[in-house]
Amino acid sequence: MTATTSFTRMDESTAEQWGIIGAEHARNSGRVADRVIMLLESLGEVVDGFATDQLTHCLQTATLAERAGADDEVVIAALCHDIGKAISVANHPAIAASILKPYVRADVHEMVRVHQDFQGRHYYAHFGGDPDAREQHRDSLTPEQFELAATFADDWDQIAFDPNYDTLPLSHFEPKIRSVFAYKSAVPTARPD
Repeated sequence: MTATTSFTRMDESTAEQWGIIGAEHARNSGRVADRVIMLLESLGEVVDGFATDQLTHCLQTATLAERAGADDEVVIAALCHDIGKAISVANHPAIAASILKPYVRADVHEMVRVHQDFQGRHYYAHFGGDPDAREQHRDSLTPEQFELAATFADDWDQIAFDPNYDTLPLSHFEPKIRSVFAYKSAVPTARPD
């Protein structure tokens, strides 16, 4: 059963009430991974003209990253890189990067944040865009961040639309999802045990 408090204004709350809220937050911290999985599953309904739905594309991107030896944060970021398409295709890189930011290191966050411009090398020209749009990020990213974003876009993301590829299922990635999206808090307090 969920414990609740009775205050209707934060400025009238007590330390005891915040103790209850903190305990409930900690008890429900697994909800983050559950919601990420829910958003990923919803991408199975998004095709938008591609040869695969967006869930398959994300699973395939993560499978390619894992098989290339990427670490768990990169693999899960590869899995979640298009999770923002569940909300907005046009803004999906920023949405996905914002979801991932508290849970991954800076280079992995940047990889997702800039991935569309890096992937643009392979299709922007078809829309009259600049296929070298990734170069606009060269001065704002470290050389290592730039290289990781390029590897992600060129070696995994842009080739992950093959309906016949031996793609690993979402269940394969669930333990890594739960590990990467484990309890993290923006509030400077002690981590609950």
